[in-house]
Amino acid sequence: TRYGPVRTDHVLFIAAGAFHQCSPSDLIPELQGRFPIRVELGALGAEDLERILTQPEHSLTKQYQALLAVDGIELSFTPDGVRELAAMAQRLNTEQEDIGARRLHTILEKVLEEPAFAQGPATVVIDRAYVRSRLVPILEDTDLSHYIL
Repeated sequence: TRYGPVRTDHVLFIAAGAFHQCSPSDLIPELQGRFPIRVELGALGAEDLERILTQPEHSLTKQYQALLAVDGIELSFTPDGVRELAAMAQRLNTEQEDIGARRLHTILEKVLEEPAFAQGPATVVIDRAYVRSRLVPILEDTDLSHYIL
């Protein structure tokens, strides 16, 4: 630095992210030595994703309810609808790229695409049948590029 060398003897280095395609040898040696502990996390299950959708104070379901309420759209999620959203997210994470809980946002965007652009006051109930009707085309769309050499 312009003030001289920086001593990193007592500096804690923390890195987080989805490094599933990286190995420690991909990092420069100076950086490898700073990360002596490595923790791998398992994939989120349907129950975990369901809790993420419902338990936090500002969960995605509550955020979308508040967002659509501004336009006069009353949005409600049934327990089986939330369960189906979580199951679909887990299935897509298994079959395609595993992006964890971020998949919930993309799924909710797709499921709520029509109500988000609806005009006037309306009531929308998100149940299992509604979720399946919106997401079946995505599940059936298989990316065949994985099989091309």
